[in-house]
Formats: sequence, structure tokens, C-alpha cells
Amino acid sequence: MNMYVVVAVAILITMVLALIRALMGPSVYDRVLAVNVFGTKTVLFLSVIAFLYGRPDFLDLALAYALVNMVGILAVLEFVQNRSVKSSEEAADD
Repeated sequence: MNMYVVVAVAILITMVLALIRALMGPSVYDRVLAVNVFGTKTVLFLSVIAFLYGRPDFLDLALAYALVNMVGILAVLEFVQNRSVKSSEEAADD
């Protein structure tokens, strides 16, 4: 049981580091990657908590969160790509 507590703390530390990277990232893609890492670590953390408390229903939450994280990251990347294409088209028109 102590090993899983150490794993949970290590996951929390990496989540904090990913959050710092998301706030300080030099480019949009670094920030999106950090948010994706944060989402993945959240899924791992939920899985460890599910095991520690003996609650397998938390695994359903983790899977749902993983799906939302993936769709959200794809939507943000599509938005950023379309925004950069539109701005380059506007610059070419001038």
C-alpha cells in the first residue's frame, strides 16, 4: 500500500511540473503538450486512487476523462492550425 501512495505523490509532482510548463511554455504547441501530459497524469492518478480505495468505478471516470482529454486536445490543435492558416492568408492578401 505504501508503494501506491509514493506513486500517487510522484504523479502529483509530475502534474505540477506539467502545469508549470503549460503556464511558461514558449510556444502554443509546448503548452498544448503540457496540458495533454497533465490530462494523461490525471488519468493515471485516478487509476491509482481507484486501486487504493478499492473503487473500480473510478476507472470508468478515468476512461471518460481520457476520451475528453483526447478530443479536447485535438480540438485545440485544429483551432490553432486554422488560426495560423487564416493569419497567413490575410498576410498574403495585403
